[in-house]
Amino acid sequence: MNSMYFTEEHQLFRESLQEFLQKEVVPHIEKWEETGTIERFIWNKFGEMGYFGLAYPEAYGGLDLDLFYTVILLEELQKINSGGFAAAMWAHAYLAMTHLNKEGNHDIKERYLAPSISGEMIGCLCVTEPFGGSDVAGMRTTAVKDGDHYIINGSKTFITNGVYSDYMVVAAKTNPELGNKGISMFVIDSNAPGVSATKLDKLGWRASDTAEIAFDNVKVPASNLMGEEGKGFPYIMQHFALERLVMGINAHARAEYALEYTQQYMSERTTFGNKLDTYQALRHRFVDLYADMQICKNYNYMVADALDKGEYVVEEATISKLKSTKMADEVAYNCLQFLGGYGYMEEYPLARLFRDSRLGPIGGGTSEILKEILAKTVIDKKNYKPAT
Repeated sequence: MNSMYFTEEHQLFRESLQEFLQKEVVPHIEKWEETGTIERFIWNKFGEMGYFGLAYPEAYGGLDLDLFYTVILLEELQKINSGGFAAAMWAHAYLAMTHLNKEGNHDIKERYLAPSISGEMIGCLCVTEPFGGSDVAGMRTTAVKDGDHYIINGSKTFITNGVYSDYMVVAAKTNPELGNKGISMFVIDSNAPGVSATKLDKLGWRASDTAEIAFDNVKVPASNLMGEEGKGFPYIMQHFALERLVMGINAHARAEYALEYTQQYMSERTTFGNKLDTYQALRHRFVDLYADMQICKNYNYMVADALDKGEYVVEEATISKLKSTKMADEVAYNCLQFLGGYGYMEEYPLARLFRDSRLGPIGGGTSEILKEILAKTVIDKKNYKPAT
């Protein structure tokens, strides 16, 4: 471990988490991958262990720990080789719950954040839409004020935990004529009349549920508005930094797992009387991949440290996701190749990892969108500012 960022307490936490995952999660992964349903009991166990509350206030049941406990959680979730299970956990803890914590008032935090930390409630974040993709400002979902309620109409798609969630953090336009200045954030009960979810069939992340959500005249109390009306866009942009860093960390951890597994395989597999790890062509390709992983890993730690100190890291987190997910895809591709025919077999871990990894350059903003964001900051000198 890098002692610049990790203490002895961090290491003890990592070891206990590894034991927990091996005992409580790994025995069920194959079933969840096949059924696409993560059984509810594991959410309660995560809550009991405090894993959902690592970064959240003690007042609502959290532990209020530094961000490197979250880094460890993300890394170890990747190393049990179920991108879908990992996504379900971190989408709850670092997408939905981040908005509850940052924009929710005390009442919302008591009703939604506290039971999310305990694992009693599951949340999802609903921003992406069928016609908009990464174009957040182009969303069509509306929230029209009607007395002491808002009426929500529209749809969202690619929503992790969208089918089995208890509540949804939803972005909608309260003033469509204002463009991105007219977006607001709401928390909506998943069983509210007019809410429907359709499960989507995916290439990877098979264990997690991903949904298209429809809102048909959904009546939401005005008290469920989070933060200020019209401030949704800067809220989303600000929290994208954490989401993209999460995906960058996921990527370097996924790549590290793939390399560790492949190195072990190459040390045991013999062809033409020689171990695979003795062939120069394979050795040199392997260390190139290892070097790229280490560069991304240490960059991600630097960004996590800056975010933990309260710095606004939109540009840095965008770079993290852009480069780390590309690296992880290359590692997955090459590690599968190192295993030859066995890499293509489902009983070996590289086939699933290869599928799961492919979402990295797509989810949370495609690589193409991220490059344009970086072009605006680097070339056009655009200065993104935190929500106030």
